[in-house]
Amino acid sequence: MASTYTKNIGLEQPGTGEQSGSWGATTNLNFDIIDRAVNGVGTITISGTTHTLTTSDGALSDGGYKVLIIAGTPTGTNTITIDPNNAAKCYLVNNTTSQTVVFTQGSGGNSSIPAGVSQWIYADGAGAGARVYELPSDVIGDTTPQLGGNLDVNGFDIVSVSNGNIDIAPNGTGAVNITGTANVVGDLDVDNVNINGNAITSTNTNGNLSLGANGTGKVVISNLSYPSADGTANQVLTTNGSGVLSFSSSLGTSIQLGNWTINVDGSNNLVFSYNASTVAKIATNGAITSEDDITAFGTV
Repeated sequence: MASTYTKNIGLEQPGTGEQSGSWGATTNLNFDIIDRAVNGVGTITISGTTHTLTTSDGALSDGGYKVLIIAGTPTGTNTITIDPNNAAKCYLVNNTTSQTVVFTQGSGGNSSIPAGVSQWIYADGAGAGARVYELPSDVIGDTTPQLGGNLDVNGFDIVSVSNGNIDIAPNGTGAVNITGTANVVGDLDVDNVNINGNAITSTNTNGNLSLGANGTGKVVISNLSYPSADGTANQVLTTNGSGVLSFSSSLGTSIQLGNWTINVDGSNNLVFSYNASTVAKIATNGAITSEDDITAFGTV
């Protein structure tokens, strides 16, 4: 009776009465195959855009490793076919190339591993319809997880559950730096803002930048740090071109300073109010109206 082989890692099973006097060599080779399947680390060098990862019956082969270090210089996305398609496989893959590698075994679905990424995958060995799955990484048990490189969200979001906050908290004097466009949807609670020479802009249809009021009807900025005026016009806090810093307010808007409110009314008059009551007004022609006496040089 001829030898048969196990389905997934190709161990040789001698037939009854076979290999008399030589079965020891077969057994030792089987142990080597098992050793590679349990803890073996192998470098798989690829090129071009395709590669076949084969597990051969009764032999040490690249498909028998547990950990696959994908190396080489592929010319584009490289599709690695796991062969045979009826062998179930589980691999830890470290893609050290500069291209994405795609593991496939059949028509059921593939697994893509970007350049520089490590990922657990498994192939179900279902034949022509076989599928390669990605095993999710679990960091729940790690109380101090660390990244070995940039975090690529791959088109997904970072979300919380149960109305929880998402805190980004640098250590010591560290800062949160946003390079590119920051698109804020919903409330933004900022305790300390440091604008290092860049503008805060709006991309809505009318170009206005709105600061929404809190529950008391005020916009409160507890600590706003901005570089010294450099004389450049059209900054967030604008200058007149000569280094004088100004804060402009369009019609109908107001500036809240404690209990004081300064706003421009519909007639373009500058209105000063205290606790919501108008106390003084400066008209466009320079006329000053006050709700009480006006004292000049100590004389009423």
